[in-house]
Amino acid sequence: MRKPLLYVVAAVLGLGVVASYFLARDPATPVAPATTAAPAAAAAPVTPPAPAPAPAAEAPAPKQTVFNQEQLDQMMAPIALYPDSLLAQVLMASTYPGEVTEAVAWSKANPKAQGDEAVKQVAQQTWDPSVQSLVAFPQVLVLLGQDPVWVQRMGDAFLAQPDDVMASVQRLRQQAKAAGNLQSNQYQNVTVQVAAPAPASAASGTASSTSAPASSSSTIIIEPANPQVVYVPSYNPTTTYGTWAYPSSPPAYYPPSPLYTAGTALMAGLAFGTGVAIVNSLWGDCDWDDHDIDVDVNRYNNINANNRIGNNQGKWQHNAVHRDGVPYRDNLSRQQYGRQLDGASQRAAFRGDDAQRAQARDRARTSLDQAGIERPATTNSEARDRARASMDRAGIERPATANNDARERARESMDRAGIERPATSNREARDRVRETQTERPRATDRQQNTRPTRENVQARNQNPQVNQRRQGDGQARQKLQDRPRSSAGSARNNAFDGVRSPARTTAQANRGRTSQTLAQRPSASRAAGHTLSRPSAPARRGGGGGGRR
Repeated sequence: MRKPLLYVVAAVLGLGVVASYFLARDPATPVAPATTAAPAAAAAPVTPPAPAPAPAAEAPAPKQTVFNQEQLDQMMAPIALYPDSLLAQVLMASTYPGEVTEAVAWSKANPKAQGDEAVKQVAQQTWDPSVQSLVAFPQVLVLLGQDPVWVQRMGDAFLAQPDDVMASVQRLRQQAKAAGNLQSNQYQNVTVQVAAPAPASAASGTASSTSAPASSSSTIIIEPANPQVVYVPSYNPTTTYGTWAYPSSPPAYYPPSPLYTAGTALMAGLAFGTGVAIVNSLWGDCDWDDHDIDVDVNRYNNINANNRIGNNQGKWQHNAVHRDGVPYRDNLSRQQYGRQLDGASQRAAFRGDDAQRAQARDRARTSLDQAGIERPATTNSEARDRARASMDRAGIERPATANNDARERARESMDRAGIERPATSNREARDRVRETQTERPRATDRQQNTRPTRENVQARNQNPQVNQRRQGDGQARQKLQDRPRSSAGSARNNAFDGVRSPARTTAQANRGRTSQTLAQRPSASRAAGHTLSRPSAPARRGGGGGGRR
């Protein structure tokens, strides 16, 4: 009994060892991978993948490229060297080109108005505050008034591509500084701010920017030397920036007005006129980091007492109300700032596109489909296509769709009817006339064939019908001769009287000319007159006294 039990226990142990051996060699066993995958699963939450798409979701919508770099540099060259605060005012005002034109006209009518006092004088105007602030600088309005198209293009560029416009200004300032024409003096302070170096663990895009030259990462700031007095520089863009990078698109030069160049001094390529004393007129400033314009709320409210803003409105926003109907250049600006008339959202209801009518149309179309009736056409092109298909099924020729097609069909119809086609040119018409004339019998042949002979004349005279016709013609001619002639003055009232009696008409014309000549005589000769001798009246027969009765 003990031996068989020992055999059974040994057999069970042997099978367990064999099973454990094969399980250890099986790669699908989850024992070993479970112990190694646990740390990986625990370490997975350490680097979440969510932050990667986050910047793309928060990034603003890309602006539409309306102007390229060459056009922007050419556009910004006349004002790129203005002080930052004045440049900001010009960029804001350029988005309202219609009101800038009105401000130019006002400044021209008031040439002595400038500074804060000029801004207060136009406070009752309906212009945008940025446009009102420009009347403090009449020399700037003289520049803007010389090319209104340039002003509108500059405003459109600033609305559509503010980043590119700011980059263009900095690029031009770098060129002017490299040429030695932009530096600090008693009129302005020029400061160069170098961007802080990027950290070493930054992305590849940041690494590429650190490897760029220092000039591309620096920002040039221009400020008035005296914050209370602003000098507007005048310069020639074709020479101030050194060698122009785009010879085919040179910048425009708008000369300053002689009224505002008194006391001008040429300083490093820039000419400065008389300074303008300001306190609150310049309330904007360029933000070179965010590429927009900051608003000094306190200055703004001090000069715009009738149009105050809150402290939270420190960024400039375009106001489409002051656009005055001037269209926007790009689609994004039209969608963002385009004005929508009142009731525009209700136009669909007036056109019958409400929900009830749409349901009624759908039910009608379903009924037509159930009855096997074709649905009516919904557009003109669909109706034309159906009509042409019906004509093709009926064997009817389609009407011509063009003049050339109609002419070709008409010519084919004439050919089928055996009718000669009309001439298509003057030369062809002349050739056809000549061919017709050559086909006719000659005139000499006709004369020979129809020459009258003595026998024909005698036979014609003996014909009683011919004699009767001749007698009738003679009687009619005699009646015309016996008609009473018109009086002397009838020619005035009868237009055909001169045709019937040309001799009498000539005599009347001669008498008229004689009377006209006598009437045009000098007054002296007319008064003197001429001696006329008239014969005395003959004595009457059987009468006595010879007196005049």
